[in-house]
Order: sequence, then structure tokens, then C-alpha cells
Amino acid sequence: MTDTVPADLPADLLAALPADLRERAAALDAADPLARHRDRFARSEGLVAYLDGNSLGRPLAATRDRLASFVDGPWAGRLIRSWDEGWMDAPTELGDLLGRVALGAGPGQTVVADSTTVLLYKAARAALEARPDRRVVVADTENFPTDRFVLEGIAAERDLELRWITPDPEAGVTPEEVARAVGPDTALVLLSHIAYKSAYVADLPAITRLVHDAGALVLWDLCHSAGAVPLSLDADGVDLAVGCTYKYLNGGPGSPAFVYVAAGLQDQVRQPVQGWMGSADPFAMGPAYEPASGIRQMISGTPPIVGMLPMRDMLALLDEAGMPAVRTKSTALTGFVIDVADAYLPGVRVVSPRDPERRGSHVMLDHPDFRRVVAQAWERGVVPDFRPPQGLRVGLSPLSTSFTEVAVGLWVIRELLG
Repeated sequence: MTDTVPADLPADLLAALPADLRERAAALDAADPLARHRDRFARSEGLVAYLDGNSLGRPLAATRDRLASFVDGPWAGRLIRSWDEGWMDAPTELGDLLGRVALGAGPGQTVVADSTTVLLYKAARAALEARPDRRVVVADTENFPTDRFVLEGIAAERDLELRWITPDPEAGVTPEEVARAVGPDTALVLLSHIAYKSAYVADLPAITRLVHDAGALVLWDLCHSAGAVPLSLDADGVDLAVGCTYKYLNGGPGSPAFVYVAAGLQDQVRQPVQGWMGSADPFAMGPAYEPASGIRQMISGTPPIVGMLPMRDMLALLDEAGMPAVRTKSTALTGFVIDVADAYLPGVRVVSPRDPERRGSHVMLDHPDFRRVVAQAWERGVVPDFRPPQGLRVGLSPLSTSFTEVAVGLWVIRELLG
């Protein structure tokens, strides 16, 4: 047990666990083939249980050295020459790596740049340019605010109709709901692959086919998918996708987002933020904008080189571990949370799907006292997050999280519930 339990878990909290729970968690840790990777993450002073890996991933220890060597190496050592020695190609080179490791995307279709919000805007506007004779955009009322807000702004500036799907908030958007919403007037459908509240995994292949049958394009938000759930964007025929990199890709606060545009669509779209880095010849300094060919056209301004550095360490680790193994660990962790909630958290309701195939890498629990409990749990070194009106979200990054850590964290939550 001492080899599988995180060394910084307090002995008194471990002792407070019921024997059967403590033994089950220890057995799961001992059998976990990914357990050996946990000590590759930087330590967090005073942390008991980190249950918010779907909001901000923990940094890898290797990233500390990478950042320091970057300052003394390509930045100080080569200065502006580094643009010619790799920085200019970093957005597409890192995009290709991300596509191969985590997205199921071939080269030349993914680029790392900007924030999620900016890329959602650019991707949505680009899609609408490819369907100029249609004026309906379909989205759902339960999606993350940024997605909804971006579409509201685009609809206002382009005089488009927003058609809202209102799904079950404890599940997510179904193919049947999409089929009822789309039609010959639909230009674009924007949905999240994994619901940020319930963790419901949408049927991406089926929904994508339905949207295509209506002659429309689909834009998937992969913020809660990339790095936690295997994806097959090419095989599933996805048109466009956007995601952040600070959750399961451990890029750090403010790390750049990514956008995927299918190769067959790239000559039909034109993104609206016409910056010089996305032009065909940035250093020609020409009088008029001419977009670059391929995925590079989605870039606008100077690439966020420093923000890309931590991602490289996490993508290397994901590549080593393999996304199928990461997904297996994820479903085991979330299933364990549900079992503990059922057995030991009276009055707490599990909101997330119980079917592991329909559940992402977090679990939403519901209780009227969770706003207070989350605030008090943080003071005790247990860090979930709160989602209104009364949800406690347990976000589990598979490579950095142990079952014993989860058990201790949930037991602290039980104690705070009183």
C-alpha cells in the first residue's frame, strides 16, 4: 500500500476511512497500470485531494525544467532567430502532434493558437462562410456560456436565427433532438462532446451524420474531451472542432486552445480575424490580405510560443500511456466516485450518467449544501469545484489521480456535510 498511495496523504485522514473503503481504494491503486506516472507531476503543498483536474490540470515536474531551459536557450540564446528555427512552425507542428496523440486527426488539420473563445468565433464564422445561403444556427441551452455567448454575438452581427435545443440538463443532447432541430435552412450546429455539468458524452458520430444529412456543418467543443477520452475526428467525419489545453492536456492557466478543420473543408472556409500570421506570406508585408493555404489560415496573430511549452510534456506522457489506457482509468475513477457517493454520502444525488460509455472524466454530485461544503473543503486541502445551483463537480485527471486520494477527498466531503 505504501508504494501506491500518494506519500503526502495525511495518516489521520487515511485512518478515518472505513476499512472496506480504504482497502478497496488501495487494491485499485495497486492494480492501476498508470499509477507509476503520478510521481511525474509537481507536488502541491497542503493538497490532500485534487478533484478539479477538469478545470486546471496539475503541472508536470518536467515542465519546470522545460520553462527554465527555454529562457536560457531559444529565447536568450537565439532571440529573434528562433522564429526561423522552429517558432513559426510551432502552431502546426504542435497541432499535428496533438491530432495524432489525442484527437484521431491526421496532419495538416489542427493548429494551436488563441483562446477557446476566439477560436470558437473564428471556426463558427468560417463555417458560416461555407454555407452562405443558410441562416439557422443550432445550439443547446445547457452548453457552456462561452459557446452560447459567441453564437449570440455572431447571430446578431449576421442577422441569423439561433435555434435552441433544450436537453435534459442531467444528460445531454441526443441524436433525436438534433434530428428535430436541423433542416434545409441549417448552416451550423455547435455542441459540446462532453457536457460540462453532467459529463454526458454525446453520440458524436451519429450527430455528425445527422447534421451532414441536413447539408449543414458541425462544430464540436472538445474542452472536456481532449486528453481524457479517445477521439476519432477524421474517421467520424467531423467538420470543425475547438478545445482548450489547460484541462486534461495540462497546458497551464491561459494556455492556448486548438482548432481542427477537416482537410476537405479547408478550401471552403475563410476565418474572419485576418491577421498577418495567417496570411499566405507574412513577411511580404503586402497591401492586401491573402489567406494561407491549409490549416495555417486559422492563425491570426503571433503564436503563443511560451504557452505551448507545457503541452509538449503532457502530450509526450499521453503518447506513452496511450489514450485507451487513460480512458480505462478515467471510467474506473468516475465509477469509483459514484460507488462511494451511493454508499457513503447520504442525501447526495449523482447527476452524471451511470453508464460509463456515456460518462466523461468527471462526476456531478448534487446537494443543497454544496456551496458551503466546497468552500470549506478547499480550506482543508480538498479541491473539487462548485457549479450552480447546488452541484459539486469531481473532475478526475487519470494520470495524476489515485483512487485513495479520491476516497479521502470524498470522505472529507462527507464529514463537512455533517
